[in-house]
Amino acid sequence: MTIKDGAVDVSDVAGAPVPEGPQVHEPPPEKVEPKRKKMSLWDRGKILLLLAVAFFVIVWSQVADNPLMTFSDALRIEVVDSQWLLWLAGIELLRQIHFLVSEKWSGYHVFWTQKVFGGTDRMVKRRWSDWTRFRVARAIKWAALIVLVALVAGAALGTSPFLAIFQAPALIYQALPFIFQLAFAFFFVAFQFIGLFWLLSRGGVDTYYPDDIKTRFSDVWGQDHVVQRIRENIMFLEKPEEIEAKGGYVPGGLLLWGPPGTGKTLMAEAVAGETGKPYVFVDPGAFINMFMGVGILKVKSLFRKLRKLSLRYGGVIVFFDEADALGNRGTLAGTAPGGAPRGFTPPPFHGSGCHGFSYLSRDTQSLLFRNSMSEAPPEETRSRFMMGGMQGGGGGGGTLQALLTELSGLKKPRGLLNRWGRRALGMRPKAPPKYRILVMMATNMPESLDEALLRPGRIDRIYRVGYPSKAGRIMTYKGYLDKVPHEITDENLEKLATITPYATGATIKDLVNEALITAIRDGREVITYKDLVRAKQLKELGPPEDVEYIERERHAVAVHEGCHAVVAFRVREHMEIDLATIEKGSDYLGMVASIPPEDQFTRWRSEYEADILVSLASLAGERMFFDGDSSSGVSGDLESATTVASFMEGFWGMGSTVSSYSSSRRLEVGSPGGGRGKDGKDGKPEEVVRRALADRIEDHLGTLLERAEDILKENRSSVLAIAHALETHKTLTGEDVEAVLTGREGVTIDGRIYADPDFLSQLEEYHAAAAGAHRAHSPVRLALPPIGNREEGHTAASTPPPVV
Repeated sequence: MTIKDGAVDVSDVAGAPVPEGPQVHEPPPEKVEPKRKKMSLWDRGKILLLLAVAFFVIVWSQVADNPLMTFSDALRIEVVDSQWLLWLAGIELLRQIHFLVSEKWSGYHVFWTQKVFGGTDRMVKRRWSDWTRFRVARAIKWAALIVLVALVAGAALGTSPFLAIFQAPALIYQALPFIFQLAFAFFFVAFQFIGLFWLLSRGGVDTYYPDDIKTRFSDVWGQDHVVQRIRENIMFLEKPEEIEAKGGYVPGGLLLWGPPGTGKTLMAEAVAGETGKPYVFVDPGAFINMFMGVGILKVKSLFRKLRKLSLRYGGVIVFFDEADALGNRGTLAGTAPGGAPRGFTPPPFHGSGCHGFSYLSRDTQSLLFRNSMSEAPPEETRSRFMMGGMQGGGGGGGTLQALLTELSGLKKPRGLLNRWGRRALGMRPKAPPKYRILVMMATNMPESLDEALLRPGRIDRIYRVGYPSKAGRIMTYKGYLDKVPHEITDENLEKLATITPYATGATIKDLVNEALITAIRDGREVITYKDLVRAKQLKELGPPEDVEYIERERHAVAVHEGCHAVVAFRVREHMEIDLATIEKGSDYLGMVASIPPEDQFTRWRSEYEADILVSLASLAGERMFFDGDSSSGVSGDLESATTVASFMEGFWGMGSTVSSYSSSRRLEVGSPGGGRGKDGKDGKPEEVVRRALADRIEDHLGTLLERAEDILKENRSSVLAIAHALETHKTLTGEDVEAVLTGREGVTIDGRIYADPDFLSQLEEYHAAAAGAHRAHSPVRLALPPIGNREEGHTAASTPPPVV
């Protein structure tokens, strides 16, 4: 082994492989020689330009004072009299040549920086900080500029530089009229635009001071879990040192999201009331303007106001209501009125016929609605042109960007004197204070908010304000009923909370108010339970249309709804009947609405099958009671049943197979139970999967339809009893339906008459006459059997009909 020029030669080492071909050695990295950083053209010539301007100012003053002197004569004279300026220009030129050589020649640069000025630079850096050296350098530059101005003014005025400094104010005063004219013209033009934008940036922000807010957390009912978490933010707002002393930061942003009317705005008011801080209510719709940039001015003006209130009161709460109007970048720009994307198919409950959507649980209703919205719009309904480009939409014109900057941007030093005065004196501006601003936002469409707005540091905590639980609804009812005269017992409150499972604070308040109006209309001063039930029906169904069915159609609608009610009562345990009606509404002929008796968060196969049975009861019943005939009113019921069965078979593993249809379609694989095409050959994977799924859905629905037929055959008399009660009273409550089906005395209806075999025989006769009129399109020849009075001989049977 030998060493040559610092490289190791291993060719003579025993056993060492000798590489073939020439060996390439990496050259060592070249050492970068120090040179001066290149200067820009402006930095290289600005002092020379300044001296040239000063020289020509002196020449111009000579020409102005003596009209007989020409410019060339004045120039020759000043070359002699003001040659100090030329000397200064020559010195500056030599300095720039020195800098230029230092930029090109490393040795020259090292000589001057290390050997000539090196010791001085090291001493200055050791004794003075960077900030001190910056201030001293700036003071020297200002002093040099003042001396230059004094010399030029002295030469122009023909006096000493010292006296010229004192004569300068008088000269400026003489020129003020002309300066004021120019300034007035400039500001008059600018003020028109400034005033216009200032006026447009007003409005949309309401400020409430501590004495104006009377709301407290005790006024927020049914949302205790959210209120408890919000109290933490109040603690941090009032005592920030508890978290900041340990290295943390105070959460400054809250988002409350959930259905409308659940108390989001009320919570924000309660926060302001509990803390005693100013409350600023912001309407995001005010940030939508026809002029670009006005929204940015509004945001900056808003936060300037918030900072002032924060310093004055030690904190401030700002609340953005309906924040989705401000905090999105146009994600909903293509939506139709009501929030649904344009071109989507109508929901399954749209149109006339039986309101089959109402008797399903809320989860199933949501499922059907999402399914109806999932289809792409037809090609012919899609808009081919985008007009407007979202200009003026939510967050348009940089408004959202300005909001994001204010929520998390750098806070500049406060005050003009602090920012400019201290800097002019060579002093550091004072650091900005810590502004205690709690930003609260509310929305019922959180998916439309921009992700940049929801990141920690802007919105630190996100709370869902959902529908209140049953205990929360009881508390809310009690709170609003305590404000009005009433005769509602604790048992009534329990029932009210049960029959209004998805009631919010706003709907409960409106319900109580409607019941009060109903009582006053009837000449009473006290609200009863019946008033609340009537108010609930009015709010949910609206006023019925003033139409009358012909007798045979009335009976057909009553039988249709009776089948729904009987099957729902017999097979569905997870839901209770809320009401049944055959009064025609705006989009239904009749309905049977159901409610959950308790709060439930999971759904099971048996429950979905019960929902399908209730949906198919109308088709099975019409075929059974009208000799195989059926109406178009079952279309909505069949759509509901098919949708639920499709999800059971294809997605939830509640059918004959457990494969997922969405996965099979995505992966383009076959489906269990699938087969071949009609010609016996394998078709496309997508077609095979769809065909197999459709076959399984049809088999499932066919089996459940047979079960619904069996249930109705066993309860034929119950269906006729419900139909008769509906034809007589038009609308039945859930308790009335139960009273009819169990043959007992109810709240408003005595159901014992429907346990009388003789009366049931009359109902069969009436139905036979109505069915015959239906086939012949003729009037019904029998009158509807009257209920009569119990005292006149209509006694109840000793035992109610059996419950299946």
